[in-house]
Amino acid sequence: VQLVESGGGLVHTGGSLKLSCAASGFTFSNYAMSWVRRAPGKGLEWVTTINSGGGSTTYADSVKGRFTISRDNAKNTLYLQMNSLKPEDTAVYYCAKYMYGNTVLPSWRGPYDYDFWGQGTQVTVSS
Repeated sequence: VQLVESGGGLVHTGGSLKLSCAASGFTFSNYAMSWVRRAPGKGLEWVTTINSGGGSTTYADSVKGRFTISRDNAKNTLYLQMNSLKPEDTAVYYCAKYMYGNTVLPSWRGPYDYDFWGQGTQVTVSS
């Protein structure tokens, strides 16, 4: 299993970025996926989750209305469109594969429900 994030970078407040996570080594369409971030000096923060089919999503209150998660199961790729970025969005962003293969949208209970993680991509928002 391999998850490879890309698309991070430096943007000004109010700017946009789109992250991608290329998945391989498993049947991507069978698993929910999440984006999780770690800000400097802080712990992991769940950002958003999408179910295996892509029809259901959930977001942390801190990003709701600004971020959009999506997936292309034909391309084995997960996305995170980030708009109206704020300095507090500065973090390393990770995509993670939910451990259980099914169609439900899992609630975030912590990182231990996720068995594979990407290496992360840095997002820096300057004020």
